[in-house]
Amino acid sequence: MGSCLLVSHHDNRLSGTLKRGGQEATDSTGTQDGSRRHRPNSTVRRPVRVQITPVRGLRDLKEFVSLPFRLHADTPWVPPVRIERYMFLSRRLNPYFGHGEAEYFLARRDGQVVGRITAQIDHAFNRFHQSRWGNFGFLEFEDDQETLESMLDSVAAWLRERGCERMVGPMDFQLNDESGVMIDGFEREPVIKQSWHPPYYQQRCEAAGLSKAMDLFAYFLDVHDRDKVLPVLPDIADRAKTTYGINIRKMTRRSLRRDFDEFAKVYNAAWSSNWGFVPYSKEDLDHLAQTYQLVFSRDWFMVAEIDGETVAMAISVPDINPVLKRMNGRVLPLGWWHYLNRNRLTDHVRVGFLGVIPEHQHTGAAAALYMEHYDMAEKTPQKWGEAGFILESNKSMNRGLEAMGGRIVKRYRVYERLLEGPATDR
Repeated sequence: MGSCLLVSHHDNRLSGTLKRGGQEATDSTGTQDGSRRHRPNSTVRRPVRVQITPVRGLRDLKEFVSLPFRLHADTPWVPPVRIERYMFLSRRLNPYFGHGEAEYFLARRDGQVVGRITAQIDHAFNRFHQSRWGNFGFLEFEDDQETLESMLDSVAAWLRERGCERMVGPMDFQLNDESGVMIDGFEREPVIKQSWHPPYYQQRCEAAGLSKAMDLFAYFLDVHDRDKVLPVLPDIADRAKTTYGINIRKMTRRSLRRDFDEFAKVYNAAWSSNWGFVPYSKEDLDHLAQTYQLVFSRDWFMVAEIDGETVAMAISVPDINPVLKRMNGRVLPLGWWHYLNRNRLTDHVRVGFLGVIPEHQHTGAAAALYMEHYDMAEKTPQKWGEAGFILESNKSMNRGLEAMGGRIVKRYRVYERLLEGPATDR
């Protein structure tokens, strides 16, 4: 594939324009004396080209990171901290690149950045599933069909050259990162590690021929109101403790990395049959533990044990998006102050992980963790939460959240396209 792809985008609104002998002619009107007066602004508008190029150098990377700040100003979108985005995109710092590869693309028209996208291959995913999937992610674009289709074609060509048979996304870079295109819940602000898109993203993606692969749900939970809980749930939680000896232990900052080894055992056992699952590597866990230190809250990091053995785990994070909104992407001059005062700025959590090792699902450990969330809501400033993402195919988690009185408030869609034929340059 060449270093850039050019796509012509014609504007058909060319009234009053003629071609004579290969020359562009201006439109003209008659005057009272019979002379012709030319209209100065009626020349032919040349085709506008959409140029797709790989990100090369710091200037391109800055434009890649900055695009959503321009596209989503004055919307519910919450700006990330820019330096965190640079670190996340770094092939040297992000452990994803220990088992994956990626290319970043920008779309420009008349020198203006109008879109961005990534192409990536997670070799750990393909090894586990014995598949040949590729992904796209970090999808942002102006409301223009040709921009999106040009970017998708560039990704498809890059993936085909590397032997991929299917293109799935958006994922930034994996399903557990920001994933999917928002298709419902546009009026709500995203919580931590959730994306936000205007409605035209879905419309353009489906007009481009992308097919639904999986929908992801986010549930609203009023975790201080026990009246909305199915009456059977507290009974199951009590029985888990009295009959099976379930004990809920809270993580500490000092134990966090060690507890994430236990988390991996739960995650790899409980989620391995889920769509999009990728097992965590040691490097992934190192990075995850470092990241969670920044948002750690002992009240909400829970381990369910029987005789000291981990059987289930739940990690909920006090949402720092209200803080990020005040920081507006910057640590300086006052962003750090908002971060240090984050506990006073948020009244809700994101329920990110809750899983039980399959052989212990009969113990009621999940119910015990659910009810622990209600206990914490009574003693902390966080009174409600969003749980997600939940795969639409994860029937047990969807039933569990409905039992807690949860209701779906956001939906995201992951798309796919089969890749056929050899890669070709435009």
